[in-house]
Amino acid sequence: MKEVLKNYSGIILLLLGITVGSVIGITAPGFVEYIKPLGDIFLNLLFVSVVPLVFFAVSNSIASLEQQSKFGKIILTMSLTFLFFILTAAVFTICAVYVFPVSGVSGSSEIITETANNDTWGDRIVGFFTVGEFTALFSRQNMLALLIFAFLTGFSARKAGEKGEPFRVFIASGYEVMKELLLLIMKLAPIGLGAYFAYQVATLGPQLFGFYAKPLGLYYIAGIIYFFVFFTLYAFMADGQRGIKGFWSNAAYPTLTALSTCSSFATMPANLQAASKIGIPNSIANLVIPIGTTLHKNGSSMSSIIKIYVAFLIIGKDFFDPANLLLALGITVFVSIVAGGIPNGGYIGEMLMISVYKLPQEAIPAVMIIGTLVDPLATVLNAVGDVVAAMFVNRFVKT
Repeated sequence: MKEVLKNYSGIILLLLGITVGSVIGITAPGFVEYIKPLGDIFLNLLFVSVVPLVFFAVSNSIASLEQQSKFGKIILTMSLTFLFFILTAAVFTICAVYVFPVSGVSGSSEIITETANNDTWGDRIVGFFTVGEFTALFSRQNMLALLIFAFLTGFSARKAGEKGEPFRVFIASGYEVMKELLLLIMKLAPIGLGAYFAYQVATLGPQLFGFYAKPLGLYYIAGIIYFFVFFTLYAFMADGQRGIKGFWSNAAYPTLTALSTCSSFATMPANLQAASKIGIPNSIANLVIPIGTTLHKNGSSMSSIIKIYVAFLIIGKDFFDPANLLLALGITVFVSIVAGGIPNGGYIGEMLMISVYKLPQEAIPAVMIIGTLVDPLATVLNAVGDVVAAMFVNRFVKT
């Protein structure tokens, strides 16, 4: 009994904090504003710590790989895994909306507009992958640029050979230090996440009914099925029955963290901890999970299909036309992979959808609101999917 309490004390305390937060959010929403700063402080500590962890984890993982061919194989396998998972989630959602069509959805009178951006497409592409100043790299607003810089740094450290050994020791040490710092911060998780969850329940809870109830219900049902069925299948494909046991015995902590924070970024430390307990080598986990946090999003893939489907319902067009479906899959891959590394990338994906299908502006509010309301489950699918993706990559790349 003591061993059980020791192994699951973190999850039990986290559940307790979330439960207390939910009760406060439902019964005393006016009190939430007084405890929300606790959640904000916790998340801010988490964010400022995760950014250097990403740099050290990715660069150290690449620098410590001994074989050039092994590095290339990991990257190729990871890329194919991300694409396979994203497309599988999209096709599953298309099947779900076909079998269980949503009826009675009409347009919303409220139109949301965004500030005009006069940058050229060339400027935007440069901005996605690079930043103007070195210090701007270490911002969670520029994660894609940071990942690329960490990649190049780790690769350069390997190429430097014997002269680069002191630097390789530095980044390896930096990774261990930042990992321990995050473990210290995560001890505050029950209080911080409980306070933040109270805020989520108090503010978003009432909006889950009414106009958006049917598409939201479809998303949540399909998402929960995908979470349990497909993640189990992926774990089995990765390591048989042992993979299923390893994944589900360690998935609770990342799941609860993602549900509470609505942030894949904030879930990364829990994912890395889960991957370590499952037995995934650091050389794989420290690449797949940080990169997957930005570029691999099962939940965003599913929400993209739902948003496109609802937009077509609003304007009375046929979503299941083959050309529309192919476009939907292309947009979904973009939203899930490319836009995932861009601040407010979901909105960019929504604008792309409106533009490609030449939909009226009246469709914009619906897809934006749906994107907001499905965010808790979408984050769970996005974040926890990185763990099972790391297991999948490990299945084909033995380090």
